[in-house]
Amino acid sequence: MTYTILDCYTDEPAGLGVPPYLGTYPRYIAGYLNEDVNYLTIDDLRLYKKNNSEVRHPKPSQKTNITTYNLTINYKNINKILEETDVLIIVLGVHVPGKYLSAVPGTLNEVIPLIRDLKCKKILTGPAVFGTQLYGGKFFEKYDKSIFDKVDYSMFNFKYDKVKDYAIGGVKIIKQIPDYRMIEIETGHGCDIGKCSFCTEPIKNKVEFRDKEDVLKEVVEFYKLGCKYFRLGKQTCFYTLPYAIELLKEIRENCKDIRVLHLDNVNPVKVIMDKNHEITKAIVKYCTSGNIAAFGVESFDKEVCKENTLNSSPNIAYEAVKILNKYGAERGEDGMPRFLPGINIIFGLRGESKKTHEENMKWLKKIYNDGLMLRRINIRQVAIFEGTSLFDEGKDKFLKKNKKYYWKWRNEIRQKIDWPMLQRIIPKGTVLRNCYAEIYDGNTTFCRQFGTYPLIVGVKGRLELKKFYDLEISGHMLRSLVGKVEVKELDPIKTYV
Repeated sequence: MTYTILDCYTDEPAGLGVPPYLGTYPRYIAGYLNEDVNYLTIDDLRLYKKNNSEVRHPKPSQKTNITTYNLTINYKNINKILEETDVLIIVLGVHVPGKYLSAVPGTLNEVIPLIRDLKCKKILTGPAVFGTQLYGGKFFEKYDKSIFDKVDYSMFNFKYDKVKDYAIGGVKIIKQIPDYRMIEIETGHGCDIGKCSFCTEPIKNKVEFRDKEDVLKEVVEFYKLGCKYFRLGKQTCFYTLPYAIELLKEIRENCKDIRVLHLDNVNPVKVIMDKNHEITKAIVKYCTSGNIAAFGVESFDKEVCKENTLNSSPNIAYEAVKILNKYGAERGEDGMPRFLPGINIIFGLRGESKKTHEENMKWLKKIYNDGLMLRRINIRQVAIFEGTSLFDEGKDKFLKKNKKYYWKWRNEIRQKIDWPMLQRIIPKGTVLRNCYAEIYDGNTTFCRQFGTYPLIVGVKGRLELKKFYDLEISGHMLRSLVGKVEVKELDPIKTYV
């Protein structure tokens, strides 16, 4: 039996698998199958179907084609691979739509026509089983399920006593990827509060944590194969992890020259509950700089918080921002502050009104005026999925009601908060180390560091892509930077610890 995994990329409230990230689903599946499986990306398939697997480089006036940018070593042999495939496992699903610099996740409406004529068994798995939507402000995609022989999430939603083996076995997938990847490491799933009206995580999983030794072994196995960029991101709150401090310490002891160790989701109330701020101190000590705690604030409007049973309140979020600034504001080895909060804001939740934006601005201004830093503010329109309480009660009522205000609201946050905040975090003259040249946009090269929510730096001219550079910051856009090369291409294995 010949198996092929088609990775169409995933983005969930807990877990990112869009390049340059490598998600957990294809790795666990490969480990479960326990044989040499073929690993393909949606980019491989697009290039094969649309351009007969011929890579075409952009002209100096053009932008990099990010739909076919993330190819595996298999792209030239994809025709043979698909002909010999007995079972095609499609990993797909976006639950928290975002903007991606160098990748485009596959949608069901795109993928189904591309695989319809393949003469093999087709299994759809991943978050798409519960719905998928690449754009905020919309319901999940509708599609013809008959194209698939099986649509199943539970088939590959392994218990952690099995994951400990499958995770190690699936590490070998990295050998089929020629480019650098940020490895998304799962520590647990489910949410111990689990009431937010829009969130799909409680639908997929009950609260459960992996054993610390299993997580450590997986990181070490990737490290042995040359991987040096990691995010402990596939959990709803890193601070709820029973062994958070010990894990960070042991990763650094076992992976001496790791280049990036970051995390993702954090519940602000857990930051406050952290006795003597020991977890925060450990994150600053053991993680690499540029690290961000993504706070799921969603709204500073108390009425919206109540209507949508959100996990935080304005006062709690503010206090958590203060704590992280106290310990994490110092600039680190890569030129970035060591550990800062990020805030998520969602438009379209139940109870939203003009007052909601006023409350958001009031609290964001307070954070800025008090001299604190937010590394990023993520603003999106809610995507609505079946099974959530928002789908059952409210649906898109407030999206329709307030949609005409969203651009204005977002732009005010960008102009009055994001722009001055960015200048505070990264003053002109700051040197950002190890920036990866990722794509072209005409005569501009867009670079960014590997990490969690890294800043994009635009550099005039066409630097050689997929190389590392030190960049001196010379200007600020609303959410990105302008820079120039301080030092030409760096040794890719060099560290700045």
